[in-house]
Amino acid sequence: MRFILTLCVLVFTLSFQAQDKSSDVLFTVDQEPVYASEFIRVFNKNLDLVKDESQKDVDAYLELFVSYKLKLKEAKTLGFDTMPKYKRELSNYKNQLAKNYLTDNKVTDALVEEAYERVSNEVNASHILIKIDEDASPEDTLVVYNQLLKLRDRVIAEGYKAVQKEVHNGKTVYAEDLGYFSGFKMVYPFENAAYNAEIGEVSLPFRSQFGYHIVHVLDKRKSRGQREIAHIMVNLDKEDAESRIQDIYKKLQQGEDFGSLAKQFSEDKSTADKGGKLASFSSGELRSQEFEDQAFAIENEETYTMPFKSSFGWHIVKLIRKIETAPFEDMKSALEAKVKRDSRSKLISTSRINELKQRYTISNVDKDLEYFTSILNTEFYKSKWKTPSNFQPEKAFVKIENKQFTYSDFSNFINKSQRRNAKQLPFNTIVANAYTAFLDENILAYQEENLEFENEDFANILGEYRDGLLLFDLMEKEIWKAAANDSVAVQAYYTANKENYFFNERVDAVVASSAKKKDISKVSKLLKKGKTIEEIKSAVNTKDQVHVIFTSGLMDTEHQALPKDFSFTKGVSKICNHNGSYVVVKVNEVLPKAYKTFEEAKGKVSSDFQDEKEKNWLKELKNKYKVVIHPEVLTTVKSKLNK
Repeated sequence: MRFILTLCVLVFTLSFQAQDKSSDVLFTVDQEPVYASEFIRVFNKNLDLVKDESQKDVDAYLELFVSYKLKLKEAKTLGFDTMPKYKRELSNYKNQLAKNYLTDNKVTDALVEEAYERVSNEVNASHILIKIDEDASPEDTLVVYNQLLKLRDRVIAEGYKAVQKEVHNGKTVYAEDLGYFSGFKMVYPFENAAYNAEIGEVSLPFRSQFGYHIVHVLDKRKSRGQREIAHIMVNLDKEDAESRIQDIYKKLQQGEDFGSLAKQFSEDKSTADKGGKLASFSSGELRSQEFEDQAFAIENEETYTMPFKSSFGWHIVKLIRKIETAPFEDMKSALEAKVKRDSRSKLISTSRINELKQRYTISNVDKDLEYFTSILNTEFYKSKWKTPSNFQPEKAFVKIENKQFTYSDFSNFINKSQRRNAKQLPFNTIVANAYTAFLDENILAYQEENLEFENEDFANILGEYRDGLLLFDLMEKEIWKAAANDSVAVQAYYTANKENYFFNERVDAVVASSAKKKDISKVSKLLKKGKTIEEIKSAVNTKDQVHVIFTSGLMDTEHQALPKDFSFTKGVSKICNHNGSYVVVKVNEVLPKAYKTFEEAKGKVSSDFQDEKEKNWLKELKNKYKVVIHPEVLTTVKSKLNK
């Protein structure tokens, strides 16, 4: 609500941190410049938003803009921009807004398009994995890599099945048939290798978080989409499992309900009480290939398979719904969110970091890493390492643009990376890895800190919100709360301006409306006879059909039910055309113009009181802060805006 109110108040709110200071000054507020370029942008931006034609006049709009700048000046003078609540709310919004700008959109778009292509197609593959820690030494890594090269040669020469049978141990070496899978079903490096390989090809060794793999691609096909199914299962450990599933199948053929039979007889306890329904799934998500193939083979919804056997039991599967792969535009937002959560998001981050390293001036790169390597010791592996006594914390380390980092900054970063019983990597590797992470983290942080000075669009939106919050807080304190809390002043304002609050001449009337003149003619006769509305409804609205609608109560000349220029005369009117229908009006009483009580006018009185209070307050601000408008610049502005 706070944000909505802020936007409502700020029809023309806009400030620019990245403003061109060489612009002509349109006016000053207490010697602070407001530039013509800002006024022109704001005017053009809001030209179509304002309904009041007077605000489209440059002079009238300038008056509003000056008032707006006076309020902002007062808010800052009173210290509203230093309030903790204001700072916290602005910081939260800034961080949220920045997420839309702190990314590499080209890389993101390419990954989203790639992801759609992969969820639209499936790969059938087998692989061999040799497990190895992510931080294994280069020597150990090379040994595993060479092992897989030899296994790859064997798979090509002997065939995958022969090698699989010999090498798989389920502990350090895994040789598995994976079946069909699509995008996001495997870790990204594995997905890449599988989709980039040709059918029949065995990939070169590649690294994932689990170790080194080779992948053998058996087939590729268009995605079969998803299936939503229900099933009935009988466990294999029953002696009569096959005959039992056949009996259930016969009951289905006799017309009995699938869901009811699943609840009674299915031994899959996780789905039986749901009528056998499973969550929707795609290829590669089930542990039983037989079950998956049967489910995808069903052509028509609401039909079911014959009984079949899997490694889990005997089944009958019913197809509830086929879910085809949606068009790209329908999936784009969801895929983008998945890409940003997935490991492939590192590509976006890496691309952004590389671009920033080219853009920013980074000095003293790598210069002091040997020193940090020299001061590490074995205490680091126990999470007990501390800097030596002769350490110089304030000594300059790396510098990003104008932001200097010190020895202390980097040593603290290294300190936080200590892990008890961590694998004992060489100290130079530890320092090099820490430096890369330190630099990447601080380059990203520097961009975020300076985003409003680098990106005009971001600066504009943040400026709107920043000034909006200030203006909201100021108006709430000076006008809205003051009016709400000072009931005596509002009552006094009503008394002094009572003549402004009145009811125009009104009628206590009944208006009947119908599309057919014959129905209104009948109503007119019944009204003249003094029949009640309920009696008339019973006479004209018959057989569950509504031919006439009645509107009754106090109405003034602007009431939507009354014809234009309606004469306020007691009695039944003539039949009139109004808004495409026929109407007749019975005026029971004519009420003359009357002044409203305070309670009847309270809402309008409060609003007018606030307006009056704001006008007087603005006069005070104009006396408090000197406003100087530069007429020659205003003339130039008008010539640009009136083209």
